[in-house]
Amino acid sequence: MDEETRVRRANTFDEIAELYEQGRREWPDQLFEDLFEQADMEPMGAKVLEIGCGTGQATAPLARLGCWITCAEMGSNLACIARRKLAKFPRVTIVNSRFEDLDPTGESFDMVFAAASWHWTDPMVRYRKAASFLRPGGVLAFTWSAHAFPSGFDPFFTEIQKAYEAIGQNWEGRWPPQPPDDVPDQRAEIESSGYFEDVRVVRHLWITDFTADQHVALMSTASDHRLMDSAKREYLFSEMRRLHATRTGGIVHKHELTILHVARKRA
Repeated sequence: MDEETRVRRANTFDEIAELYEQGRREWPDQLFEDLFEQADMEPMGAKVLEIGCGTGQATAPLARLGCWITCAEMGSNLACIARRKLAKFPRVTIVNSRFEDLDPTGESFDMVFAAASWHWTDPMVRYRKAASFLRPGGVLAFTWSAHAFPSGFDPFFTEIQKAYEAIGQNWEGRWPPQPPDDVPDQRAEIESSGYFEDVRVVRHLWITDFTADQHVALMSTASDHRLMDSAKREYLFSEMRRLHATRTGGIVHKHELTILHVARKRA
């Protein structure tokens, strides 16, 4: 996506902070097991700088593992909810700031971590900036996530494409999209930055069940859907509800691909 679109889409989340808190779920425990295993690091006492914490979907699991966490969240509304939600964790500090604007002259960290937020940071500075916050041997870790379509995926997502087409929001490229194993990771970009080495990649395909209300709540927080004309968005959501009603129990099974990247700061 171009720079203007990246910034516009990144700013949508703070406009719907309460909805974001309702619609987004915590990350699975398996992600954090993989994170610290690949980082060769114990979570208890680890100093983590989290980028774009939202309302704490990854922060709370990290806090429960005993990490010291400084969260950089650029959305003031999101940061407010995160402070309230995470107040019971004394090791968590929320800073209302863009990651790119943080001053790296203070403390150093064992890990810079971004859960589904790395792609919203400025690609021209993010690797250099992350490296500036890390102690020698510290790690950068981030997830790259996408709706996935393995063999046998729920036909709901083929059927709902008719609604997207009706509002002029056709899926880019062929349908169905490439299978999860063919989705590229970001290894080459990390290595070409020159700041990191020993890149490790772990892929997970999660399957999550959604009711109609849960699915609409989730999609209401998607940045591309927030930028739709409101009438088109409401039509789309009404079609989602209609198709959910045709399913057993109204449940849809959604596949999500998460690619975890862990890379060590170059000496």
